[in-house]
Amino acid sequence: MTHTVLLTGATGYIAKRIALDLLNAGHAVRGSVRSPARADEVRAAVAPHLTDPGALDRLSFVTLDLTKDEGWSDAMQGIDALVHTASPFPLVMPKDENDLIQPAVEGTLRALNAAQASGVTRVVLTSSVVAIEAKDKSGPFTEDDWSDTAHPKSTAYYKSKTLAERAAWDFVNQHPEMQLTTINPALVLGTPLDQHYGTSLGLVERLLSGSDPMLPDLGFAIVDVADVSAMHVAALDQPDSIGKRFIAASDSQSFPEIARHLKAQYPDRKIATRIAPRFVLQILGLFDPSIKTALPGLGSRPEFDTTRAQTILGVSFTPALDAVDQAAKFILAKG
Repeated sequence: MTHTVLLTGATGYIAKRIALDLLNAGHAVRGSVRSPARADEVRAAVAPHLTDPGALDRLSFVTLDLTKDEGWSDAMQGIDALVHTASPFPLVMPKDENDLIQPAVEGTLRALNAAQASGVTRVVLTSSVVAIEAKDKSGPFTEDDWSDTAHPKSTAYYKSKTLAERAAWDFVNQHPEMQLTTINPALVLGTPLDQHYGTSLGLVERLLSGSDPMLPDLGFAIVDVADVSAMHVAALDQPDSIGKRFIAASDSQSFPEIARHLKAQYPDRKIATRIAPRFVLQILGLFDPSIKTALPGLGSRPEFDTTRAQTILGVSFTPALDAVDQAAKFILAKG
């Protein structure tokens, strides 16, 4: 079955890949952008990778803002599915956490309200594993887990994703005709479609630059952008995905482990591999809130159970270090 999909946040790193995969699967895509000028950016990113060059005729754009009501009703006309990826993802945490939380929550509800009012019931929402993992637990995290927004690990970004996804499920409970699926990716790496990939690959860029003399022993799961996109597309036509969350994650790595891997791949680059002592980070945390909020996670390696994604959506996850390699290759190629 082919769909006409409203894809919000179409200029995003993940969203561009979703747009490409939807078009290659035969769907029509109406991408939302905050500025009409960026529509050509998306077209240029997907065009070289289309299996049918004529598929570009099925890509159109609307201008929408997460914080404003204008245009949402018109954008939903002729749509039969919503893929909502748009959400703030800052490199530096804001001084006021509500500057991040409020647009994430209100933007999600604005998209859902517009869909429901227009009779669009099928929704796939991009959430994050940060809406799952901020809690104390032994053993792997599953889709039944929810982050505790009062947990020491819960930064403004964790809260924004947790509260936005909670708001979406609450909305669906109030409007049972809505068919919601959420995809919860870990750190998304892999090959971007263009050089406008936001902050997601910043970790690899920073390691390759050698700008840090030591690295925190922080662990996190990684997922390839191609796998994340494939899950969104598969969910649209998989009835068993309705009403469920899906973790998108491969294996977990730490900053030092990734650095050692990259150092082996690029021995001529000055890539730091030393682990920063905890006491040094504690001192730095007195002056840098972003370091302070990272302290509770030192030495941990979060693990995730992805059985649901593999069995229902049929995804086989790319190994984490392969996604790192693809990101590094792209970054170095662009100079």
